Amino acid sequence: MHNYKKILLTAAATLAFASSVVAAEKLKIGTEGAYPPFNLIAAGGQVVGFDVEIAQALCAKMETECEVLTSDWDGIIPALNAKKFDAIVASMSITAERQQAVDFTAPYYTNKLQFIAPKGAEFKTDKVSLNGKVIGAQRATIAGTWLEDNLGEVVDIKLYDTQENAYLDLTSGRLDGVLADTFVNWEWLKSDAGTGFEFKGEPVFDNDKIGIAVRKGDPLRSRLNAALAEIVADGTYQQINSKYFPFSIY
Repeated sequence: MHNYKKILLTAAATLAFASSVVAAEKLKIGTEGAYPPFNLIAAGGQVVGFDVEIAQALCAKMETECEVLTSDWDGIIPALNAKKFDAIVASMSITAERQQAVDFTAPYYTNKLQFIAPKGAEFKTDKVSLNGKVIGAQRATIAGTWLEDNLGEVVDIKLYDTQENAYLDLTSGRLDGVLADTFVNWEWLKSDAGTGFEFKGEPVFDNDKIGIAVRKGDPLRSRLNAALAEIVADGTYQQINSKYFPFSIY
C-alpha cells in the first residue's frame, strides 16, 4: 500500500510539473509599433493597437503568455527567422514573395489600398492624371510594390521607413499624395495632421489578405489558426474590431 501511495504521489507530482511547464509557455510576438491604429507605442511606452489585442486574444485562447516586441519593418521577417520572436502580428500582407521565407496563418483581416491627397486638389487616380506626380508609400509594403509595378513609369515614387514619415512629407508639401492601407489612412485622416487631406478615388487594390507570419514548418501556425477561428466564433474578434472601427474589417 505504501508503494502504491508513493507511485500515486510521484504521478501527481509529474502531472503538476508538466502542467507548470505548459502554463509557463510564453509566445514572443513581433510587431512594428509604428502603424496606428494597428500597432503603436503609447505614451507610457507599452505597445498597443488592433494587432496587439488580436495577438493577446489568441494567446489567451492558447493558454500561453504573450510578450509583444517591436522591430523595424524592414528587418521584421529576418528577426522572426533569427528566433527573436515566434510570430509576426503586424498587419503583414500575405504575398508569394514573403511565403518563400515564412508561413502564414489564415487571414485575420482584409485590407485595401487607397490614395490620399490635399482636400480640393485635382487628383484623379488614372495613370494619365498621375503622370509626373510625387507619391509616397512605406518601403517593403504592398502599397510600395503596387506603385512600382503599376505606376513606376509615370510617377516619382518616394519610399519611407515608416508610414508616419510618409505622412510628414505629405503635410510638408513634399508629396502630391500617399498610397497606403485604407484603414491606416482612415485613422490618420481623423487626426489633427490629417484634417486638410482626403481620400482620392476608389481603392486601387481591395483584396489584400493580412496574416500572421511564423517560421517555415512551425506547428504554431495550426494552433494560431484554431485560436483565430475561436475568437471569431465567440465574438471576441468583433469586440476588438468595434473598439477601432465602426465597420467590420474581417
